[in-house]
Amino acid sequence: MTDHHIGLIVPSSNLTMETELPRMLGAREAALPGDRFVFHSSRMRMKHVTPEELRGMNAQTERAALELADARPDVVATACLVAIMAQGPGHHCVAEAAISSALRAEGAEAPVVSSAGALLSAIEALRARRVAIITPYLKELTARVADYIEDTGIEVVDALSLEVPDNLAVARLEPADLRAHWRRLDLRRADALVLSACVQMPSLASIQPVEDEAGLPVLSAATSTTFRILTELGLPPVVPGAGSLLSGRVTSPVAG
Repeated sequence: MTDHHIGLIVPSSNLTMETELPRMLGAREAALPGDRFVFHSSRMRMKHVTPEELRGMNAQTERAALELADARPDVVATACLVAIMAQGPGHHCVAEAAISSALRAEGAEAPVVSSAGALLSAIEALRARRVAIITPYLKELTARVADYIEDTGIEVVDALSLEVPDNLAVARLEPADLRAHWRRLDLRRADALVLSACVQMPSLASIQPVEDEAGLPVLSAATSTTFRILTELGLPPVVPGAGSLLSGRVTSPVAG
């Protein structure tokens, strides 16, 4: 049995990253014995998903990275997605580099994955050129997420904002409701559906059912982050029942 130590940087009010990621990797352990995943978290204060609180949370990134460095993780994953995307196109590269630098300063060498960068690389891995997205954000923030994605050359053909600013309330959204929400989107030109463009909005239970109903690849910020964690660890990105992205049929492009 090989232990893989995963460092997580999460907003203080995030309840979902530390639920869905371990759940997916626990399912992988059951299906593919031999690799075990151990999680270590550091938190950054944030309660409401507003531009001001997101900027304040980002200012805490170095402190959170230094705390994780002491645990010598094999990979570090950071969320939330919108905190990075709201800073403007390409900011995930800046954020990942800052965390890597903080880790190295403490003698810890580990690849760094952001949920923002992971979503982009997952869309690329699926070879999707047009996507539809569902977010829990206010429309202004959803527009920033769409612009961020489109800056990479991916067209956002439709977007649905659930407009829930309280981050704890986002964690309490019923994932089964996504099985109805996706039908409000125009998917006629979409190559893939991002069922939750937010690591805090629960969606795992609906990923495979919606993919089966919609007939196109369905992913989320959480499944994308899991995909990148596994590929950064040099492991096949396989999680049973978590959509095409984690079926084992998709290989990771070079992250950028």
